[in-house]
Amino acid sequence: MPGLPESRAPLYERLVVALEQDIAAGVLEEGVRLPPHRDLAYALGVGVGTVTKAYAEAERRGLITAHVGRGSFVAGADGRGAFALSIAPAAGAIDLARNIPPVGPARRRFAEAVAQLTRQPDLLDVLTYALPDGLERHRRAAVRWLRDRHGLESVAADDLVITNGAQQAIALALGAACRSGDTLLCEAATFHGMRAYAKHAGLTLRGVAMDDEGLSPEALDRAAAATGARALYTIPTLQNPTGRTMSLGRRRDIVSVARKRGLAIIEDDVYAAYARGWGETVALRDLAPDITFHASSVSKTLSPGLRVGFLAAPDAAWRDAVLRAVRALAYAAPALPALLVTLWIEEGAADAIADEVLAEVQARAALARALLAPDAPSAPACLHMWLAMGELQAERVAGRALRAGVEVTPPAAALVDSSQVSGLRLCIGAPPDLGTLERALRVVADALSSDDEAPARAVV
Repeated sequence: MPGLPESRAPLYERLVVALEQDIAAGVLEEGVRLPPHRDLAYALGVGVGTVTKAYAEAERRGLITAHVGRGSFVAGADGRGAFALSIAPAAGAIDLARNIPPVGPARRRFAEAVAQLTRQPDLLDVLTYALPDGLERHRRAAVRWLRDRHGLESVAADDLVITNGAQQAIALALGAACRSGDTLLCEAATFHGMRAYAKHAGLTLRGVAMDDEGLSPEALDRAAAATGARALYTIPTLQNPTGRTMSLGRRRDIVSVARKRGLAIIEDDVYAAYARGWGETVALRDLAPDITFHASSVSKTLSPGLRVGFLAAPDAAWRDAVLRAVRALAYAAPALPALLVTLWIEEGAADAIADEVLAEVQARAALARALLAPDAPSAPACLHMWLAMGELQAERVAGRALRAGVEVTPPAAALVDSSQVSGLRLCIGAPPDLGTLERALRVVADALSSDDEAPARAVV
């Protein structure tokens, strides 16, 4: 039972330091078998992913060695432990954990865009405090983008609020629709940022069962009746993390349940641009504008570093509540990055960047399917791949991949109700090129093939 040192360092690093100190002091002798990941996580009251990451880092430093099926052991002076077979990690982990688009297309146009900013007649307007909902020019450009790239019809410039990314848009919507102590309904596996916000705001998340089309209407109806919840957070298109997309019929059923149970819908639609022309991806807001908050951004199609998002509230009263929160928390909308995005939209550069990103993601998704799920039905382009498997199997595969130099999303990060859904998310946009992605995916394939449990079912 390690004593974790007091520090501002991440928890997994503090655990590595504790292991190093105990080995140096002789508390842990050569060849001693360390506790299984799950047992130590339970004893320390931390996530299994934290222990997995700590063990992988300790192995990289030569403190311990790991052998599949036998466990992790304290290494000897020559870097080997009893019964251990070490997997040599790559020099620097390949990132399959962050769900971001390839940033090359935006980077190639960034310098020119910055130069254009200095020539804008309204530059002074963005160098001071903007309005809480953003400048009208920016909101008009956002409407054009959401209609052309996301297919959203029921939105006008006066409906929108420019936000600091979609995550702030979601937080503002939930702040208007919920109060501390409320139950918030969501998919059984959901965006990890939602879990962080719910904890911060004192909301209780209730995971709702899913099927191949995403959120189950019947399960939503039961959960709403049982909890008295007032709001639903959902990702209807290319759901994060599972990649599932609601059909038009499913969307209508979800809206019907929401009306029946008096639920406000918070629709996270950041991935809709990847599904245009594939399936019936009508926005929930277009089906029910009077009860739906619609949140989106350019983070998944242009660049996450721009931090420009958009929020449309159901009506003027809801919008006023959102603007009061903006004034209290941020005072004004983000104006300078919004001007850059506006320039790109107005001059067509945003469409060119998005087209390049979409083509690159299509190639990456095809590669992921070929290596991990050749027969899986899937969208042509999606930034994340979901490998459905048991929670413990997912932790094992993640640990093997990390020891071999590939970091994936911690399996527990997205789970609200692991009895309903569990698996491993792979993010295919972060690696710098196809070659690096292929190396990472082959590592994951090896980690899967060495597992003795049931094979994973992949969805891209």
